[in-house]
Amino acid sequence: MAIEVKVPTLGESITSGILAVWNVQSGDYVEKDQILYELETDKITSEGLAESAGVIALSAEEGDEVEIGQVIASIDETAAAPSGGAAPATDTPATTEAPAETTKEASNDAVSPAVRRIAAESGVNPADVKGSGKDGRVTKGDMLEKISSESASTPKPATAPAPKAAPVPTGERTTRKRMTPLRAKIAERLVSAQQEAAMLTTFNEADMSAIKALRAQYQENFVKKHGIKLGFMSFFVKAVVQALKEVPGINAQIDGNEVVQNHFYDIGIAVSTPKGLMVPVVRNCDQLSLAEIEQEIISYAKKARDGKIGIDDLQGGVFTITNGGIFGSMLSTPILNAPQSGILGMHTIQERPVAVKGEVVIRPMMYLAVSYDHRIVDGKEAVTFLVKVKEALEDPTRLLLHV
Repeated sequence: MAIEVKVPTLGESITSGILAVWNVQSGDYVEKDQILYELETDKITSEGLAESAGVIALSAEEGDEVEIGQVIASIDETAAAPSGGAAPATDTPATTEAPAETTKEASNDAVSPAVRRIAAESGVNPADVKGSGKDGRVTKGDMLEKISSESASTPKPATAPAPKAAPVPTGERTTRKRMTPLRAKIAERLVSAQQEAAMLTTFNEADMSAIKALRAQYQENFVKKHGIKLGFMSFFVKAVVQALKEVPGINAQIDGNEVVQNHFYDIGIAVSTPKGLMVPVVRNCDQLSLAEIEQEIISYAKKARDGKIGIDDLQGGVFTITNGGIFGSMLSTPILNAPQSGILGMHTIQERPVAVKGEVVIRPMMYLAVSYDHRIVDGKEAVTFLVKVKEALEDPTRLLLHV
C-alpha cells in the first residue's frame, strides 16, 4: 500500500512554501519519523517526517513551490527493508588504511544536507558532535557551535600571510538565486511598515555600570542555581515591561479606525538566523523572573537556529526588542514590527568619558533607540518611555520596587 506524503498545514496564513531540500532520493528505503525534506515558507522553515516505513518515490523537486496539502511523494509500505542495512559490514573488505573517523561518520546516516555541507567545509565530523535534534540528530546549529568552540580554543599564529584573492571565473561575475519566501516576506513587511506608519525614532543613552556590577557579583551563584548565565536581555525586557505599564500608549496598536489597547506584556525578541530575521515572542514577561526570561530567550534562539520555530512562536507580541550591538552597531533606527507601535534598539556597550557630578569619568555606555508609530504615539510619550527604560537600566532596583 502506498502512503501519500503531503505538505502539512502550518498555520492559517500559510498557503504555500518552497521545497528547499530533499534528504532522500527516489528509491530510498525510509524509516518511520525519518526527516524527508525541509520546507521554507514566508514565516518559518519546517521539516517533514515520514509517517511510515517503506520505499519512497518523489513527485516534486527541490526548489518547487508547493501548496499546502499537495502530494510531493509516496511511500510503498509493502516494500521490504534492505537486509543488513545500506552498507553491511560483510560486503566491505577491511582495510588498515581506513581511519576510525570514517567508520564513525558512515554510521551517522541521519545528518541533513546542511550538516554534510558544513562538515565538508570545516572538517568537523558530525559523529563527534553531540546532537540536540530529534532522536539525538546533529543539527546545523550543533555544528556551528562545535566549530565556534574549536576556533576559540585553537591558538592563532602571531602572523599569517594574507590570503590571495581567488581569480574570478570568466563569465561568472554575478550569480542569481531565487529569494526565499522568508526573505521575501521580511522585505515586504519592512517596506510596508515604513509606508503605512508615521515612523519616528528618539534616542538616549544608558550607563550600564550598575547592571554590569550586578552580573559580576551574582553571576556564579546564578549559574549554579539556574544552569544559565544572567545576560543583559532579561534586564531590558523587564525595563520595557515597566515602561509600558507607565506609558500604556506605547502598548497599543491601530486596527482600521480603532485603537486597540493591550493589557498584557508579550515581548518579541529579534533573532538573527542564517535564513533571515525572526521575532519569537516571550509570553507574559510581567510574570516571569529574570532567569525564566533568559531561559525562554535561549530556547527560542536555539529553535530559530535549528529551524524549529513554529508559527505560534512568532505571533501576538505587543513590543519588540532588537540588539544590533551583538554585531557591533553603535547606533541605528530600528523599523517597526507591524502592527506594533514601538520597537527598542539596543547597541554595543563602549567605555566613554561622561560627566558625573561635575567630574569626567569613564563609564560603559549604550545608545538606546525607540522607533514608534507617530499616528498613535506622541513624542512626549515616546521620550518618556525611553527615559523610563534608561532609569530602570541605570538603577535595576527600580525593577524590584516598581518605581
